[in-house]
Amino acid sequence: MTTVRVRAAPKALTRLRDGVKPVVRWGIGHALPRTVLRAAARRGDLQARLVAEAAVSPTSALTGLFDEIRAQGPLYEGSFAYVTTSHAAVREVLTGNDFRVGVGASDGVLARLSEWSASDVLHPIAPPSLLATEPPDHTRYRKLVTRVFTVRAVETLRVRTEEIARELLDALDPDASVDLVEAYCALLPVTVIAEILGVPPEERRRVLELGAAAAPSLDLGLPWRQFRAVESALADFDAWLGRHLDHLRASPGDNLLSQLAAAQEDGVGLSDPELRATAGLVLAAGFETTVNLLGNGIALLHDHPGELAALRAEPSLWSNAVDEILRLDPPVLLTGRTCLRDTAVGGVRVPGGAVVTTILAGANRDPAVFADPARFDVGRENAREHISFSAGRHYCLGAALARMEGEVGLRALFDRFPDLRLLPGATRRRTRILRGFEHLPARLRGNPAGSS
Repeated sequence: MTTVRVRAAPKALTRLRDGVKPVVRWGIGHALPRTVLRAAARRGDLQARLVAEAAVSPTSALTGLFDEIRAQGPLYEGSFAYVTTSHAAVREVLTGNDFRVGVGASDGVLARLSEWSASDVLHPIAPPSLLATEPPDHTRYRKLVTRVFTVRAVETLRVRTEEIARELLDALDPDASVDLVEAYCALLPVTVIAEILGVPPEERRRVLELGAAAAPSLDLGLPWRQFRAVESALADFDAWLGRHLDHLRASPGDNLLSQLAAAQEDGVGLSDPELRATAGLVLAAGFETTVNLLGNGIALLHDHPGELAALRAEPSLWSNAVDEILRLDPPVLLTGRTCLRDTAVGGVRVPGGAVVTTILAGANRDPAVFADPARFDVGRENAREHISFSAGRHYCLGAALARMEGEVGLRALFDRFPDLRLLPGATRRRTRILRGFEHLPARLRGNPAGSS
């Protein structure tokens, strides 16, 4: 019996440790920030108010807060971070060499606890993800990805994207109500990116489900139950991705992921964790944000019939209209950077180690850059100056793909169903960082004869 106890003790300790680690991760990444944010919001902290309201309000309803923050100057010093909605300051931070991605503590007890409790499952904002690395690793990853994900390659996909859009629209019943997010906005980009990455048709719905379940992983302050659900979804996605990559290594195909698995820079390719992180990011980002772009665009064009009429009169404006949609209702609200050393932004001193939160949606509504910034104008001359794809070395690799899919997807829908009407019951996603619709019910051919 004694021997059994001695052997069992290490297993019991391992189980205890494995049970404690998620609690520590949740405490540091969610419970503690949520407590701090709530207290700061009660004191009137503008960043805390923004985080609180972002979960329940469309981007248009946050404009007043963006303006309040901007009125404080280039940077607003909140209770736990600097914040900016200034277009110039956001660009300065995102392109500057004095800032790095990530907002975690670099030393101290919390940093050591974070390191000890870290999950083995890949996370979109943890190394070796492109979103969480800097040169030289970031440079190496990006070079390998851009070799197989170029603007030219994206343009060759336009005809296939048009075919997919037609097939999806053909499958819709024009006389029935339909949830456009489920039946169109989600399926178009996931089908395109799945073909790019060699994902079989029978697995695409599963990828969509996992992506939607993991989307809140970018947010702070998740309740315990949601945090565990998100971690479970990330683990399932990681396991699925590992199996998919094993299949492609054994049977490489004519797809970008097979090429990425074989790509090398100076004789060095991606390690397995690097490949999974990069492939997972390309796959998830390839449809998650574009789903939002399409849904947001449908709503804006439906609610602004004059702008839709302008597009029908001058179809060459469709590309610009996509940038205006990205500017006014971007798929991503904000991103953060940590200051490496004492520096200044817009003349405001920022100490080394400080966190700066750049509000992309706020910068896109800066009146110093965009005239009448709350107005939706598909002909806006400088619409492309938005920062919805970030800037600098972390500028979105999929920007060209997203723009093309947005243009093709929105134009095909409104050309096919010019009388499309949105119905009551639209709901937005409850995520703070990712901005878009969860449900968008519509009738495609207006009211059929005899209906009210």
